[in-house]
Amino acid sequence: MRDIIFHILFVWYPYFCLTAFIIGSLIRFDRDQYSWKASSSQMLRKRQLYWGSNLFHFGILFLFFGHAVGLLTPTSVYTLVMTVEQKQLLAVTAGGIAGVICFIGLTLLLHRRLSDARIRLTSTVMDLVVLVILWVQLTLGLITLPFSLGHRDGSAMLTLSHWAQGIVTLQPVDARTMQSLEWPFLMHLVLGMTIFLVFPFSRLVHIWSAPVWYLGRRGYQVVRTRRPLATSGARRRAEPAE
Repeated sequence: MRDIIFHILFVWYPYFCLTAFIIGSLIRFDRDQYSWKASSSQMLRKRQLYWGSNLFHFGILFLFFGHAVGLLTPTSVYTLVMTVEQKQLLAVTAGGIAGVICFIGLTLLLHRRLSDARIRLTSTVMDLVVLVILWVQLTLGLITLPFSLGHRDGSAMLTLSHWAQGIVTLQPVDARTMQSLEWPFLMHLVLGMTIFLVFPFSRLVHIWSAPVWYLGRRGYQVVRTRRPLATSGARRRAEPAE
């Protein structure tokens, strides 16, 4: 029975969540773009929003790309520059710092949304559910840090990376290998996959609308002039007749 549960959670469930993530995002973009937003509460508790939002976004972006690089980089590649033990220490240190920063920011955002009645009125149930899920996920991630340090040989990190690479390459590993991991790792993985599952149905879809195209946009400058602007009628009279 234990083998069946692990097979469902770590072989079937990841593909179910990724399928819902991709197809759900495409369907929502195609059919429900006007909901691709969140109700604004920027005018309320601006200082707490400023610190919470900036700390959260800095931390979550670092953690996302850190997890992606750490889990999906083949062992044969990163061992060209560092050992497995060194990579684990780097991941625990950098991930721990970013995790604490993100946790502080998310706690500020969650407190702001729950403690102010006016802000709660602009929040949907899914808004609160997503914030709580992310908060629990960050808490589990921080709990895994001492367990990671307990595996000084990097065995837990190797198990996780081999599992993630197997999912991406459509060659999933034997789910029984995941049974060697402690409960915080397992819960962290399952909840992380669940975030991909609820992604298309929440405000998290605003990630797809990140204005990264501004980075390559040509700059422009607005210049004031005292010259009177010609009206459309005056411009037509000034045009030479053919």
